[in-house]
Amino acid sequence: MYNKNLRLQKEVVLCEDGTNTLYSKEFDEPYHSTKDGALHESLEKHVKPALALTQHKTKLTVLDICFGLGYNTFATLYYVKKHNIKTRIHILSPEFDEALIRSLNNFAYPPEFDSIKRIIKAISKDLYYEDEQFKIEILLGDARKNIPKIEKKIDIVYQDAFSPKTNPLLWTREYFKDIRGCGTEDMVLTTYANAAPTRMALDENGFKLFKYYPPNARPSIIASPKMLEEFEYIDMELKKERNPKAKSLRDEECLKRTITYSL
Repeated sequence: MYNKNLRLQKEVVLCEDGTNTLYSKEFDEPYHSTKDGALHESLEKHVKPALALTQHKTKLTVLDICFGLGYNTFATLYYVKKHNIKTRIHILSPEFDEALIRSLNNFAYPPEFDSIKRIIKAISKDLYYEDEQFKIEILLGDARKNIPKIEKKIDIVYQDAFSPKTNPLLWTREYFKDIRGCGTEDMVLTTYANAAPTRMALDENGFKLFKYYPPNARPSIIASPKMLEEFEYIDMELKKERNPKAKSLRDEECLKRTITYSL
């Protein structure tokens, strides 16, 4: 499923918002939607809605799946600093591409990240950063092995892995069971994925689903074990009645590479 021989083969791609991302030959996908834009996508689909829903908390633990170029993590720091938010934030992020992280100090990030260059440098060098407000830890290795080991309860999940088509093991029913197991009772999960298998996998693990319409970007999903009155609820029971053949991805099927999509 993963190809180490292709892992180093990446190309810089310019997004429509003027920010840079990379194209992965291993996954045959860009790290971000080139249409929505790397920074714009991180802020509008993940950071802003997640922080708005958890603004009542003085401490947050965030699980950023997976670190990649670090846009979701760095956009979180940028947004918090820009708006003088005082919340203490601990970010945990699994990533198996160590060479990519080591290279980030030389990546052409947008000027919005200029104020956190020293943090980017520390992450690139040490895979770790900590000050009085922020703590960032890279969990180097397989996300599926590292997530069950997390002892802290997670408040926010940025579910931003490569797509279910190319990286299905980070979208299965068993995967979301692990995510739910390490989360708080009011955890918030943000994701760009709208396909039926993802919705089914979340629903089967006790998540309620909501449509989210970020500005100038394609619709996305917010999930939580609790009802979120601010957003449009997705009635999964009705969806299942209308599409009885829809099913979640399963580890066993993915490992056998016999994945069936029910769209």
